[in-house]
Amino acid sequence: MFLVSFFNYDSVYFLINVYLDSSQLALKYLKDTEVNIRNVLIMTGDFNIRDSIWDSHFLYYSFYSDILFEVADSFHLELSRPTEQVHTRYLDNQQDSNSVINLMFLRVKSLKHDNHTIYSDWRLTFDHAPLIINISIFEKHIQTRKLMLVKNSKEEKYFLNELIEAIKEINIENIQSKEVLKLIVQLFAIHIDRIWYKHLKIVNITKHSKEWWNKNY
Repeated sequence: MFLVSFFNYDSVYFLINVYLDSSQLALKYLKDTEVNIRNVLIMTGDFNIRDSIWDSHFLYYSFYSDILFEVADSFHLELSRPTEQVHTRYLDNQQDSNSVINLMFLRVKSLKHDNHTIYSDWRLTFDHAPLIINISIFEKHIQTRKLMLVKNSKEEKYFLNELIEAIKEINIENIQSKEVLKLIVQLFAIHIDRIWYKHLKIVNITKHSKEWWNKNY
């Protein structure tokens, strides 16, 4: 099975939390199914795969690793290396050895993301050690005002009237080169900006604000 959790910010990022059983059905599903999840930041969990790639005490290779890397690559993720290589699963019996089956994949070229840390002493009575990574969340400026022309207002009417007059006044008789055309367009854009700022209105954004712009306009 696999679970998907969401970080819902202005730029939406996703965390994929994975648990794979011994049959690896979830891994096969992720490989064979086009999962439409963009901006995955982290994929982590119990992958239940032993491989010498991430466990130096294990001498063998698992073909499931190829599938796992293929899935990670489809989300633009790469394997994170722990700050200290220790086991992630601890067994009480002596027949089986401790292992590394909890992994973390991070977004490729993600900025300022340190390698994760395995805290084996935090597991208490559990057989799996937690994997920890710090993800910085930067303060975001929230806009509380906006510049606009209110629909059907007198300001909008004046703006449209002056815009129409400005279009009528464009001289197109002496356009003899691309440079001249470019200059006329630039001057017209400057004129539009002047008209816009002349009639705009500063509106405070509140929880009661409503957008009038929709697919019908």
